[in-house]
Amino acid sequence: MFTDSHCHLNFPELYADLPAIRLAMAQASVTRALCISTTLEEFGAVHQLALDFDNFWATVGVHPDNEGVREPDMAELVQLGSLPRVVGVGETGLDYYRLNGRSVADMAWQRERFRTHIRAARQLGKPLVIHTRQASQDTLAVLREEGEDGSRGSVGGVFHCFTEDEAVARQALEMGFYISFSGILTFKSAQNLREVAAVVPLDRLLIETDSPYLAPMPYRGKTNNPSYVPLVAAQLAHIKHLPVQAIARATSDNFDRLFSGVLH
Repeated sequence: MFTDSHCHLNFPELYADLPAIRLAMAQASVTRALCISTTLEEFGAVHQLALDFDNFWATVGVHPDNEGVREPDMAELVQLGSLPRVVGVGETGLDYYRLNGRSVADMAWQRERFRTHIRAARQLGKPLVIHTRQASQDTLAVLREEGEDGSRGSVGGVFHCFTEDEAVARQALEMGFYISFSGILTFKSAQNLREVAAVVPLDRLLIETDSPYLAPMPYRGKTNNPSYVPLVAAQLAHIKHLPVQAIARATSDNFDRLFSGVLH
């Protein structure tokens, strides 16, 4: 019924409790999850989850905020992205939150890493999982420069854990991307984000946990896991004035459509 479109089940705090998490998912009617790669070093563990469980899939990518890790090149991303049950490229994008005394100009390495992921995704014909934090205009600009503007040949993808404003959401939608909301949507302080969610069309929405982070209310501050994704759906249902079952169905259908042809 529910699909968690973004989680990190290979992270130690979740992997050590995987049988219990899978049981909790089943009890909460969370039938599928996409396990997200953040480094090449961890990709093997992420991919193994997708190989071991028929309701998990995997992506390949290096998170923009990760430094001191193996740098991806296009050939390796294409090779790994061609493996069974790898359905997308990412998470990738731009993150200017932790500049640590550097300027935006100093983050050219991050923009080049992003371009490498985009080019690999286009070669693979698989969608992108986009992370952007305090870098939305550069994220959109790089996507456009690389041809990911919704035109023919674009692979599209999803802006995950969306926290930007309505203008950014509208631009992403115009470029053919989906918008995914996490547990942040349930936070008392997130009224502006709920207003953004209200304008995102039902056929372009996804839901996620980004677990082990960002547990929704009433679990905020605790370790998140995919069994909590129905709470995100419930918040969207309230925003959209729809039954939660309608949100579950729409977001799962959207997941199928986004990854159409690569879910295997």
